[in-house]
Parts: sequence; C-alpha cells; structure tokens
Amino acid sequence: MEFWLVTTDHLSERILFRNDEDYKVAMNYVAVVKHVTGVNILAFILMSNHVHFVLECKEVKAYEFINRFKNLYGRYLRTRYGQKEMMRRISVDVRPLRLEDESLKRAIAYVIMNSVDARLCLYANQYSWGSGAVYFCCREPQGIVLGSFSKKAQRRLLLSHEVLNQNWLVLEDSYISPASVVSFKFVESLYRSAGKMDYYLRTSSKAPTTAEQWDRTPSFSDQTLAAAVIDLKRSLFHKGDRDELTKEQWTGLARQLRRRFSMDINQLRRLTGLSNEEAVSIFDSF
Repeated sequence: MEFWLVTTDHLSERILFRNDEDYKVAMNYVAVVKHVTGVNILAFILMSNHVHFVLECKEVKAYEFINRFKNLYGRYLRTRYGQKEMMRRISVDVRPLRLEDESLKRAIAYVIMNSVDARLCLYANQYSWGSGAVYFCCREPQGIVLGSFSKKAQRRLLLSHEVLNQNWLVLEDSYISPASVVSFKFVESLYRSAGKMDYYLRTSSKAPTTAEQWDRTPSFSDQTLAAAVIDLKRSLFHKGDRDELTKEQWTGLARQLRRRFSMDINQLRRLTGLSNEEAVSIFDSF
C-alpha cells in the first residue's frame, strides 16, 4: 500500500473559496474526482487558500487526483468569477507516508487540525469543509441518497456528468457527505481508539500548545471577511466587487476591517490581492 500527503501551495494574495457555495462545489468535486480516479481518501481539508489530501494510491494516481481537482475547480472559478489560469498556476507538493512509522498518523492529524490552527473552530470535528467529523462518530450522517435525485438534478448538483455511487449521501447543505467518500474505517483501525486519535490531534504541529490557546475564541474566516470587504466597498466608496480602490481608500477599508474584525496583514493580502509591500504600507499608516 502507498500513502501520500498532497498539498497545494498556500496562496498569499488570493483565496480559493469566497463563500459557502464555493466550498460546496469543491466538496462535490472531491467526490467526483474520487470516483473518476478510484483512489482511497483517508483525510482531506479545504482551507480558504490551500487544500490538503491524504491518499492511498500509486504516486501517479495522487498526481492525477489533485490535477483533476484543480482542473474542475479552475473551470468553476473561470465560469463564476472570470478567474483564468488561477488553479493551473498553483504548485503541488506530494510526499510519501509510511504505515511502519508514525508519518501516516501524523499526516492525517496534521491535515484535519488545519482548521483549529487557523482559529476557525475549537475542535477539528466542528469544521464542515473536510473529513474531521467522520472519525469515531457515534451518529450516522443524515442525508438523502444520491440515487433519489433525477439524473438531471445530479448533474446540476455536482456540476458534472459523471455518474457517482448512487448510495452516497447528499447532506442537507447540498454536497456529498465526507463519510461517503473517506475511508474512515481504515483510519479508525490505524488509531484503534478515539482516545489515541485525540492524542495525535493534540500533539500535531497544528495544535495549540497551551491551555489558553485551546480556549481561545475562533477568528473570522476568510469567506466572512470576503463578504465584509464587498459590503464595505459599497457602503464606504460606492464601489462594486471588482472595482479598484485608490491607496487612500484601501487604507480606509483596511482600518475598518482591522477595527471591526481584528483582521491581520495576511488576510488583507489574501482578500484584496495587494502585494506584501502595499499591505505593509497600509498597516504602517494606522
């Protein structure tokens, strides 16, 4: 058996997912690409500016998986937002993992703890856009089997003509349940118990290291602030989503975001596309 940690480059001046609809589309594309490639997904997470997958497959299949995902989501971005070549230009890192040592267990924990590290939630199982909630879960996922939808409705839901497993569950939020596409039973057998898996989560490099950090309040997500950027551009400057702002207007906008949402300089760059020098200049002017 071969295992791989697949990671895309962390974007510094763009985000991949602006809102929940973008995340739902990407979640369904994960299911589509799994079906097409036949790989086993052990863990995954979709973050605002990058994605992670832990896969069981041959190396060539790992590259096929991520390239197909990039191609599908890239077409979606081009159709919906007019963003061309964005996904194609994102670099990918594929690293081998081993059953014989702790690298596979550590990688799975690392992936699903990304949301906690980003302060989007207190615990990994609270994050919707990944597999964190499927392991050692005492509740069966609630949804409607894909086969209950007409073929036309399935194509509309998945934005794909691929015919997926008709027994997979569609959650009420209109995306395929991660429990349907992730080999969670295999992952549970790796850790053997929820307590042992929790140990790896808490000792992950993405985990908070102090009691105070574990109790900290989650921050605002990039998609929340992306919506705030649009609203503030309209209310403050009467500008549309794609209208450019002057440096003075960017400074005023960043000041409002900082005051209202405690936004940091990295989020400013991701949400506005400003260069590091421009963002630093704006923050220095406060």
